[in-house]
Amino acid sequence: MEKILYVTDLDGTLLNKKERINKKSIDIINELVEKGMMFTYATARSLVSASVVTAGLTTRIPVIAYNGAFIFQPATGAILSQERFSREEMNCVSGFLSEHNISVLVYSYIQGIEKVSWISGQENEGIRRYLDLRKGDRRLRPVANQEELYQGDIFYFTCVGEKDELQPVYDIFSKDARYRCTIQQELYRPEYFCEIMPAGATKAHAIEKLKKIWSCDKVISFGDAVNDIPMFEISDESYAVENAVEELKAVASGIIESNENDGVANWLKEHYKDDIHK
Repeated sequence: MEKILYVTDLDGTLLNKKERINKKSIDIINELVEKGMMFTYATARSLVSASVVTAGLTTRIPVIAYNGAFIFQPATGAILSQERFSREEMNCVSGFLSEHNISVLVYSYIQGIEKVSWISGQENEGIRRYLDLRKGDRRLRPVANQEELYQGDIFYFTCVGEKDELQPVYDIFSKDARYRCTIQQELYRPEYFCEIMPAGATKAHAIEKLKKIWSCDKVISFGDAVNDIPMFEISDESYAVENAVEELKAVASGIIESNENDGVANWLKEHYKDDIHK
């Protein structure tokens, strides 16, 4: 019997418009996990944020967070794999963002503790919304100046603003082989997010690591956005939800029901039965 790793994106794929998983999906997936299905998620979210929106979902194998920068053991938060910037790479990014006065959230480990830093009093609307949704999050670290902002072992930058403001950031760092850079509009919101990661921080790279760790023969993935294309390209089968962008649908093995209509869970319920009886 083939050992299959099932990997889903969260926002826009498994999560509904309220940024939660429908109860029907939770029930279906948990039942299949109990039967032995190797199921996990790969998300741009942090483990902290992902754990909130996936409450009730059974995850027994490691999960992929920060667009592949980290593989975590979800029960303990233990880091199994990570990608981080060198000091030179960090200085290049921070210098450019400071020079162009870009609003940024800086993700780092400071004395072994994960932190999300920003300059207090310089928040734009997008960053204020991010912070409002995470009140009480122990990672949050407001700072007074640029020097404090870029302290620690940095692994991720999130720039928030208008597309025209962020386009120069993307144009520079998407062409530099040391980095991986994405830009897209936030789901159901007007602001854009431009994210800068180490070159090795991709869902595809992390999935390949996880596939090897768990000695899987095959990967089947689910997604909705352009940043899921590399994940689809390394998967043996890939399925785009009905609400996915056309670019992703073009490279998918098939189209399934939307995130609102439990597309991922319904597909798993129909097809995993076949896997376990082979």
